[in-house]
Amino acid sequence: MTWLQLRLDIARADVAALEDLLLAAGAAAVTLEDNADQPLLEPGVGETPLWNQTRLTALFAADTKMEQIWQALPESLLHRTNPRVDILEDKDWEREWIQHYQPMQFGRRLWICPSWLEPPNPSAVNLLLDPGLAFGTGTHPTTAMCLQQLDRMPLTGKTVVDYGCGSGILAVAAIKLGATLGLGIDNDPQALAACRDNAARNGIAPENLPVALPSDVDHKAWQQRAEVVVANILAGPLTDLSDILLDFLQPAGTLILSGLLHNQAEALCAHYAQTLQLRIVDEKDGWVCLQGKRAAQ
Repeated sequence: MTWLQLRLDIARADVAALEDLLLAAGAAAVTLEDNADQPLLEPGVGETPLWNQTRLTALFAADTKMEQIWQALPESLLHRTNPRVDILEDKDWEREWIQHYQPMQFGRRLWICPSWLEPPNPSAVNLLLDPGLAFGTGTHPTTAMCLQQLDRMPLTGKTVVDYGCGSGILAVAAIKLGATLGLGIDNDPQALAACRDNAARNGIAPENLPVALPSDVDHKAWQQRAEVVVANILAGPLTDLSDILLDFLQPAGTLILSGLLHNQAEALCAHYAQTLQLRIVDEKDGWVCLQGKRAAQ
């Protein structure tokens, strides 16, 4: 099927009104993307983040009379939006997407492989992960750095807590690398479902990787139980959750933190300094990964 693609350059304040109007006018889909190279970080609970300068794309059936669409949009909203209409030929989007997702190596031992491809190195530690919702596929620099740190660690027999687990990629990788028990925690039920699915896809029994919402974690049972705690979230939550993260960590245990920018590292290290000394162990595209070891008792 062929589509007509309407593209508008709009301000954040106009997004909701234009999206509602276009959907009411018959748009099959409306998507938003950054129009000014502005980083958009993970929102707080209940927040819906948008870029200051946003590109809106609306798809209409090929036989849509676009002059009727223009009439449905107030001139005050269309002002300076640089509207343009293109013809979008249909493709087999699933096949197009699959062709661009290939196995990726992290560190010396670990590979992340989509399930429809044979692992390049069958003798490596191969984690089967199909990209789905954006919960973590290894392509973001912070996820990649955490995977590389896990690959470098002796994890055999260890217990690992993955706070903000998303797809479970870090917890699953840790178990594939030798850990015997993991705990995945996320405030999104869909993420927990994805984590369960990815654990099952990799032959990990539910009792070896339980998952939970933050409010459902039995903190007494998990207190100082983990040799490794990894949290790939953002600088703000990493600060706010420091007591919780450290409560999971055994004496002599290792804390791995990522999801923060280089200019946020100094403040975060200072925040944790009374308990352990964090240091930058990796940096990629402006993002950093911190690691520190708790003192033995």
